[in-house]
Amino acid sequence: MTDAPNALPLSCYIRTHNEARNIENVVRAALTVADEVIVIDAGSNDGTVALAEAAGAKVIHNPWPGNGFQKRIGEAACRHDWLLDIDGDEVITPELAAEIRALFAHGEPAASAYEIKMVHAPPAGEPWWDFNPSFRRKLYDRRKYRMPEHKIWDQLPIPKSESVPTLKGILLHYAFKDVEHVVAKYNGRSTARARDGKRKSKASLKLRLWFGLPVYFLKQFAGRGLWRAGTYGLIFAVLSAYMRWLRDAKMYEAILFEERKK
Repeated sequence: MTDAPNALPLSCYIRTHNEARNIENVVRAALTVADEVIVIDAGSNDGTVALAEAAGAKVIHNPWPGNGFQKRIGEAACRHDWLLDIDGDEVITPELAAEIRALFAHGEPAASAYEIKMVHAPPAGEPWWDFNPSFRRKLYDRRKYRMPEHKIWDQLPIPKSESVPTLKGILLHYAFKDVEHVVAKYNGRSTARARDGKRKSKASLKLRLWFGLPVYFLKQFAGRGLWRAGTYGLIFAVLSAYMRWLRDAKMYEAILFEERKK
């Protein structure tokens, strides 16, 4: 918790597992706007916990129960109702911190949730400021919204009929340290989504396995603008497409295994 007299009535929670590469910068940036930072660690063995505590976070330990469930643990641990949900590789920029402070300048923010633009910061080169962004509802009032209790889904289930303002400030996402890290991360993610995600039909999966890979690639390379990052963008577009295809492959294989048992 910060001792600043003008600290906002805002708590930030961060899920971690082996995030030593970024966690110090993540916590320090979060403390420029949040009154407290709660780290929910799922068994890190790379020094993440010590680094987070040294940077000013309170760390609680909880074995990994799944994406949404772990965020629920974070929500419950926070002392304030207004929450900022970030991961252990996401850094709040000074501009975003200033914008969040402005929301609280005259009391509680007008809306109950706000969307934040995430810009990917690749391992080499400049952040992808103008292309391939993600938008996540990360600033919210837990009295109005809560994270889903789900192993895979971990985004606020806000009805489409409700307006959610988008902030102008940016959250920098240092998602990968190198290609090896990307491959390992995508392999684990595709396994989890194939196991715990919504099961597609066998016929649909067959079509995706035969014809989906180039479609997945074009969505990333052309649709999300990764062509603008040149050869490095090509690499990440291919890997991202492969992750989607791998999820389909693992889900299809699971169906075959189930049929064999019958």
